[in-house]
Amino acid sequence: MDKKHSEYRKKRDTDNSGEPSGKQSGGGKGNNRFVIQKHDASQLHYDFRLEIDGTLKSWAVPKGPSTDTSEKRLAIEVEDHPLDYADFEGVIPAGEYGAGTVMAWDRGSYRNLRRKGDEALTMKESHAEGQIEVWLKGSKLQGGYVLKRFRNGKKPQWLLIKMDDEEADGRRNPTSTENNSVKTGRDLKTITKAESGGR
Repeated sequence: MDKKHSEYRKKRDTDNSGEPSGKQSGGGKGNNRFVIQKHDASQLHYDFRLEIDGTLKSWAVPKGPSTDTSEKRLAIEVEDHPLDYADFEGVIPAGEYGAGTVMAWDRGSYRNLRRKGDEALTMKESHAEGQIEVWLKGSKLQGGYVLKRFRNGKKPQWLLIKMDDEEADGRRNPTSTENNSVKTGRDLKTITKAESGGR
C-alpha cells in the first residue's frame, strides 16, 4: 500500500468520486510535471501541483497564479495527490470531498532553479526548507515562480510569486482571460454539463 497517499484516500471514496485511486506508486522520477487544475468547489480556486519524489505536492491557490511580479498569491498546502491526478478532469459528485467541477487549466514540465552556492538543492530539500523555485514550461504559464512558506501548521501557508523575468507581464491576467481546459478545450460549464450526469 502506498503510504504517501493515505490522507488522500482517507478523504475520498474514489469509486464514487471518479478520481484516481491513489494506488499508483513510485514512477515519475525526473519527469518534473506540473499541473494547475481549476476547481469549482464550494469556492472557486486553482490547485497548483508539482511532481516531487513520486507524488504531486499540492497547494490550493484561491485567486490562481499571476504573471505580475507584484502579486503575492496565497497558496495553502493540502494533501499529496497521486501522479495520475495530473490527468484528471471531470465532476466530483455532491456529497464527496471537494465536490464540484475540475478542469485541467494548465500543465507541462518544470525545471528546478533552487541552488545553495554551487550546489543544486533537490525539490524535496527545497520543499522541506519552505522555499521552492521553478521554471514552468506550460501552455499558459511560463517562466520562474517562487513558492515561499510563511506559516506552518496542519495546512501550511505559502506565497506563490512570479519571478521578474522575460515571461513576467503585469498587464496579462490569464485566470480571467484563458478559461478553457488545456486537455479538452472545454470550459467549466461544458465539463459540468457533459460529465455530471454520468454518475
